[in-house]
Amino acid sequence: MQRTSSVIAVLAVSLVLTACGGGSSGSTGSASKVLGIVTISATDSNNAKVIKGAKATAEAQGWTVNVVDAQGNADQANSAIRTFATQKVGMIFDLVFPVTSLGAGLAAARAANIPVATWGGGLADGVVMTTGDGAPFAEPSVKALLSDIGSQGSVLALTYRTGQVCRDREGIFDKAALAVPGVKVTKNEVNIPGFLQDGAKYANAWLAEHPQGSGNLAIWGCWEDPTLGAISALKQQGRTDVKTYGINGSAQALKSVRDGSLTSTVWEDGAKEGATMFSTTLEAINAGAGWKQKTVSVPGVVVDSTSINTFLSQHPDAIS
Repeated sequence: MQRTSSVIAVLAVSLVLTACGGGSSGSTGSASKVLGIVTISATDSNNAKVIKGAKATAEAQGWTVNVVDAQGNADQANSAIRTFATQKVGMIFDLVFPVTSLGAGLAAARAANIPVATWGGGLADGVVMTTGDGAPFAEPSVKALLSDIGSQGSVLALTYRTGQVCRDREGIFDKAALAVPGVKVTKNEVNIPGFLQDGAKYANAWLAEHPQGSGNLAIWGCWEDPTLGAISALKQQGRTDVKTYGINGSAQALKSVRDGSLTSTVWEDGAKEGATMFSTTLEAINAGAGWKQKTVSVPGVVVDSTSINTFLSQHPDAIS
């Protein structure tokens, strides 16, 4: 396993993130107690939950948190990580970008002896931990879909290959769905930003080829926001014959499960994951050269029409 140094440079700096091309939150302070977060999309609800969880935990321990929204652009993510490395922050979080697309940024972080943690981005040299957000969340989602449509049907799969989490989830989808000879799969890749609009656009085209009465129909998203875009197209066309699936369990997704427009989602406790990323990376800093890379998983919860009321009674904040 790769190891990381605990030698973190201590330097008081004023953090100016305009060079990163993104906004920031928090205040200036000692660089050794600054957490720099680079997110693939600050507007995505689950990214926002991870940031919220990390920020609350970090600030409770006297850290400042600065966030850069790379808007789905790996070049911007690399630039932001290099800037954080130049500022010699205490730790860096990568939300969703695959480590394979962050070579320049990770090299800069390693050179500055700054530990990096990834939310579903995988492990690489200098990365102390990652979260298991891909396959573990996709498996129950795909299983539910195939259980509902059986051995015959057509599925529109909305994918996103720039993010490692969606790559992993698509792999699970392929392994299960493409193995069923009677299930025909159409794939379309959405963009960030623009995933809601793309979901609606691709759904409209797919629905034109799959009119009502043409068999078992389903739409699956590697996370639920593209599926929510597709649901808007279903509503516009008055289609109630298509089952819909997503992953992450945003407040809007849970409301859609409750009103019956989303068949099921897999709820992911993003805030807990963000808090876990901070506490685990802090452990790595304290452990120094003795640290071994980790993959940390926070289990997901399948939520559908049969479980939504019980789920909301147990997690009332999830829908706010």
